[in-house]
Amino acid sequence: MADGLQALLRRGFDALNRGDPQAAAAVCRESLDAAPDSPQAHFLVGLVAMETDDRPNAHRAFRTVVKLDPDNAAAWAQLARLNASEGRVVQAEKALLETRRLKPSDPAVLDTIGTVLTQMGEYDAAKAFFARANTSAPRTPQYMMNLANNLVFLGEIGTAKSIFDDVIRTHPNSPQAHWGLANAAKATDDRHIQQMQQLLGRNAGNLRGQGFLNYAMGKEFEDLGVWPDAFAAFAAGAAARRQTVEYDEAGEEALFGVIENLFTAKWLRKASMGSPDSSPIFVLGQPRTGTTLIERIITSHSMVHSAGELQQFGLSIRRLAQIPNPRRFSPELFQAAAALEPKRLGTAYLQSTQRMRGKTPRFVDKLPVNYMNIGLILAALPNARIVHLVRGAMDACFASFKQLFADAYLHSYDQEEMARHHVRYRRLMAHWRREFPGRIINVSYEDTARDVEPHARSLIEALGLDWEDACLDFHTSSQGVATASAVQVREPAHTRSIGRWHRYETALQPMVQILEDAGIPLE
Repeated sequence: MADGLQALLRRGFDALNRGDPQAAAAVCRESLDAAPDSPQAHFLVGLVAMETDDRPNAHRAFRTVVKLDPDNAAAWAQLARLNASEGRVVQAEKALLETRRLKPSDPAVLDTIGTVLTQMGEYDAAKAFFARANTSAPRTPQYMMNLANNLVFLGEIGTAKSIFDDVIRTHPNSPQAHWGLANAAKATDDRHIQQMQQLLGRNAGNLRGQGFLNYAMGKEFEDLGVWPDAFAAFAAGAAARRQTVEYDEAGEEALFGVIENLFTAKWLRKASMGSPDSSPIFVLGQPRTGTTLIERIITSHSMVHSAGELQQFGLSIRRLAQIPNPRRFSPELFQAAAALEPKRLGTAYLQSTQRMRGKTPRFVDKLPVNYMNIGLILAALPNARIVHLVRGAMDACFASFKQLFADAYLHSYDQEEMARHHVRYRRLMAHWRREFPGRIINVSYEDTARDVEPHARSLIEALGLDWEDACLDFHTSSQGVATASAVQVREPAHTRSIGRWHRYETALQPMVQILEDAGIPLE
């Protein structure tokens, strides 16, 4: 019986590894029928649930595993990962403590712990676990990639590049490694591009692989100033990526309308008082508009800590509102949020960010999409500061269009969808400024990049801080940064990307037309 169960479970894990969660789920049912108390069977259930984004079942499965086998480090690590990704920091820490008690040596567990620590902004601690995973299982692409990405976050670009090179040398058909390499270093010739072009045919049926390779080639063509080929690669990458995501534009249009109708000056006047805590500084706006640059300027100040791109405000809303809709944003969620007690929401956010916000009096939460939550932030945390990045519309839209994101900004893979989203964003920001005048600090990316010091001084003053010259040396900071700008923020501010869209103006006419029709200036 035991041998038969192990063979069955191996079949399930194999199915999951080859990307067939349905077959793995069938094995789960068969395994649990045969052995309802098998920790391994419940662990497989948890992995399948994670793969299919069924988080409630994943939680139940891994909790069952540790109930049946309290010394199962892999299940504790998965629980930590789940809770960290949902902003449940206290629960994630408890699960991590269990893994430390068990002192795991399994490289998969070590790698998962590194991932959890990354989610919590502890990049140095994560580096140690990723390194141990690589020592335990050398030449494993997944572990090598995770270590390399961690080193990019920490600014150790040279070592990261060497690891990406090693992955490619031993596993040439690793599209994500090629993408990582392209983003870690500036191309000086087209040798890597030629290598990736040869791989495109081998990945003809792999949309994710096509996306990674094309975005990587686009970036390197840009490095070399080969603009037509760069755009062709970006467009091909975006087209491949668009086929892998589900973007509900009509739903987004309705959602923005609900937000504008709900969160008004009248609503805020009627709301009860939120938390008086003045420590949060929210840096927000569209992605790729300079939010990381501004965050680095602010957090170079001795009184301010960089907490990274925290999901905690939105997750606090979701937990308190108790809306079953799994979508990250929905009209039902904001309708329920509008009825929450502001102080309860502010307190929940502050408690959930305790570990990530350091020991300084102030901290920066740099999640761009928090621009949708501005009304709720003003109610829940009335003494928080909100810094909004403003960038020329075409540069902002094109910067997103040519960036491969993880699982966010699903509107960015089609020119027209990107432009229409930008129109909605501009309309919502105009609503916030109209309803809550003087509550948002607007910062121009272009003006700051062209002349950093006066704009940095003005910003620091607006935040109620005394000036420190260190705010001009942001590019020398050793703090980790887990954004698409992780490499760029290691150098002084520059103007190379201002107006870059003009290089592609003819090809970008669908985007231009929508913005012009909406009356939005292109620059």
